[in-house]
Amino acid sequence: MALDPASLPDDVDALKRLIVGLAREAVHASTLIEKLRGELARMKRARFGTSSEKLGTRLEQLELAIEALEVDEAERLAGTPVVAEAREAARLKPARRDLPAHLPRESVVHAGPCACPACGGSLRRIGEDVTESLDYVPGRFKVVRHVREAFACRACEQVVQAPAPHHAVPRGRAGPGLLAHIAVAKFDDHLPLYRQAEIYARDGVDLATSTLSGWLGATAATLQPLTELLRREVIGASDVLHGDDTPIPVLAPGTGKTSTGRLWTYVRDERPHGGARPPAAVFFASPDRRGERPLAHLAAFSGVLVADGYAGFNGLYEAGRVGGGLTEAGCWAHVRRKIFDVHAATGSALAAEALERIGALYGVERDLHGKPPDARTRERQTRSKPLAEALKAFAETSLAQVPGRSDLAKGLRYMLARWPALMRAFDDGRLALDNNAAERALRCVAVGRKNYLFAGSEPGAERAAAFYTLIETAKMNGLDPEAYLRDVLTRIADHPAKRLADLLPWNWMPTSGAEQAA
Repeated sequence: MALDPASLPDDVDALKRLIVGLAREAVHASTLIEKLRGELARMKRARFGTSSEKLGTRLEQLELAIEALEVDEAERLAGTPVVAEAREAARLKPARRDLPAHLPRESVVHAGPCACPACGGSLRRIGEDVTESLDYVPGRFKVVRHVREAFACRACEQVVQAPAPHHAVPRGRAGPGLLAHIAVAKFDDHLPLYRQAEIYARDGVDLATSTLSGWLGATAATLQPLTELLRREVIGASDVLHGDDTPIPVLAPGTGKTSTGRLWTYVRDERPHGGARPPAAVFFASPDRRGERPLAHLAAFSGVLVADGYAGFNGLYEAGRVGGGLTEAGCWAHVRRKIFDVHAATGSALAAEALERIGALYGVERDLHGKPPDARTRERQTRSKPLAEALKAFAETSLAQVPGRSDLAKGLRYMLARWPALMRAFDDGRLALDNNAAERALRCVAVGRKNYLFAGSEPGAERAAAFYTLIETAKMNGLDPEAYLRDVLTRIADHPAKRLADLLPWNWMPTSGAEQAA
């Protein structure tokens, strides 16, 4: 996690103790990484002598564990400049390899002053400094040569030069396009970093997984203020949110075992009723599913929460909640799913009729899409509400005809127990009938979970939540997430903090040359 420089002690001895403590943590992390690398190397050698599928899975887990540790370390150092600089100065750094000669070069000349800043005299060119960064544009790598010409004053001999350009990654050689590509490839295309490294090597660009890890962690630290602002804007300035969560295995440090963490999402989507607020999806990570988690996430929210029947949300609806209880709106899709499963398994005629009745409610909704809230409310009152009341009567009658422990009885009781929350949409045209907006937002997590198995640490899960927040919100606003992040990373170092909201996906205006999805 990043340290706020303002929170650092002024006392020199206290700073020394802080540096020593952080250095110990760094040594521990480095030792663990080396230990895991050794185990990985041994298992790779053993793999050629066995066809064990279990061994293959363990190899992939080790790759991902090392990757996560390296990203955590990079993100930590990106937020602790005092420690990072001390550590850099304390160790001998190997000479950097030149960037691949076969890649195309693009020169960017950073113009210096036109006159001597000391005396106003004319300048003569005396040389230049050139630094190179590796960047990526869709489909290919390139090397950007940053040329800073040096000039000397003819009158007073003062040397002047344009300042060095800011980099999204401190002391890094990665351009904003490459950083954006790495992040989107992992969190939207679901490619672990070690697989990305293999793909880049086929293009003649050898990037160690540890290098990619460092860049990803530093990128997360750079984007953290924007991520936090987006979350505050959505939760504090919405009157209806959709909420849901999904499990994510998290690797326990030092054990090789996983625990079940959670990723939570809260979605604002007013497009079905033509609302003015832009769509957005914010994500949070937690090590468990306790009810205190959504209470903390939504502390600044007041309004209606559309959600399933998860008991952990109940504290949000209590009148004693700080700021008052939220209004609960239920999810008809959950009701339908429970009854559909019964029909698929048994062919029950009662289940089929219940599905037809729920389908009629959705038939009305198709006619209402895009209409303003007041029109939706009127139509639902006259068309949907009588259908729902008839469905309730049917469910109560059907319960007397089926075994009390049957799955159909359970599904019908689930619906009746949540009836007030399910009926809320028929009195409020801003509400959707279901929580599908949140479920759609969580699909990216489900696909990623299949591809990289688990988050390598709790900070890794938090980092994933941050990237999902930016990427999914960009997509909901019709943006190409890679083009969006590329432009934001180009600008954010020099962007005024008071105008950070300009970089939120719904406010973002691409600079010249930045690409935007149609």
